[in-house]
Amino acid sequence: MKLNKIMLAGWLSLIAAGQVFAAPTEVAKASSPVVIDGKADEAAWDNAKWHPLKHLMVGTMPIPADFSGRFKMLWDEDQLYLQVEIIDDVLIDTHPNPLLAYWDDDCLEIFIDADASGGNHLKSYNAFAYHIALDGNVVDIGPTSNGGQEFVLLNEHATSRWTREDTSPYQITWEVSFRVYPDTFHHNKPVPPLSLSAEQVLGFMLAYCDNDGSEEREHFVGSHEVEPVNGDRNLGYIDASVFGKIKLVD
Repeated sequence: MKLNKIMLAGWLSLIAAGQVFAAPTEVAKASSPVVIDGKADEAAWDNAKWHPLKHLMVGTMPIPADFSGRFKMLWDEDQLYLQVEIIDDVLIDTHPNPLLAYWDDDCLEIFIDADASGGNHLKSYNAFAYHIALDGNVVDIGPTSNGGQEFVLLNEHATSRWTREDTSPYQITWEVSFRVYPDTFHHNKPVPPLSLSAEQVLGFMLAYCDNDGSEEREHFVGSHEVEPVNGDRNLGYIDASVFGKIKLVD
């Protein structure tokens, strides 16, 4: 997880070159309340479009029976909503301590940048990279008072529930609601989340860490293509400039 000098140089050259992204993906406003229960049976979801998780960032591309995924999004004034459908043949959570090597267990990773400003967020809350574990714990990297970094539990930022079908291919339905915080947030001095409104543009990316029983995750697959820096596509936890963008619409 450490940022080395070669990666930093490549990252800076990528920013200087000005990476080009598609137009923001539109996210519909929830027409009725969404209950986070892992069932996704609310009528509001009918107005949301599916988007694939298909871009490899770490490891090798899994076959669909090993991992495949897609997601929908909604919003209201208080928070964003995710419905994620996942096929994962093996569920792994071998680290009881939620702050220990959480990225090597199966987990969702939600990248969010409230003002879509991009830039480095490894030692700041310029953007967030929420890792949501199978047990519901929410972890990100936060800044220390001496300019370093530490792993931080941010369970108050997101609520999640998932269910799994009991017949093959054992599809998982994972629902998440999460609040959007400005870059003035600090875990030692929290600030209120932002109110959301139509036409607002935010930086966003979604990914899934997939482990089938190894010491480290075998696959890391996301919603957006990331231009590699020195062969490395795992840049989202460092640089919000690799996120895509979403636009909230009525």
